[in-house]
Amino acid sequence: MYRMMTLVLTVFAATLAAQQGDAGKGRQTYTKVGCWQCHGREAQGGGYVGPRLAPDPIPYAALEAYLRSPSGDMPPYSKKVLPDADLRDIYAFLKTIPKPAAAKEIPLLNH
Repeated sequence: MYRMMTLVLTVFAATLAAQQGDAGKGRQTYTKVGCWQCHGREAQGGGYVGPRLAPDPIPYAALEAYLRSPSGDMPPYSKKVLPDADLRDIYAFLKTIPKPAAAKEIPLLNH
């Protein structure tokens, strides 16, 4: 029970921390540290190289854990390279990316 409560509080704290990010700064940092090279300018994914990060990003705690200790070809982003504040900003940016329009909403695709 104690472990479950600790986990819930940790996720809650991480979520609150993520909500404090600045999306404008996050877009700049996302570009500056090179995330766009694998994940696309709008985090839409780069096919084989980098998965889609938005819309609907994974929970902040999961993103942070993966960035700090990734698997595969992705380099690790230590707190020295990407401080927590910058990561919160990137997460805030990812949360602002809207879902793409459905084909039915694009007139040229409905002919």
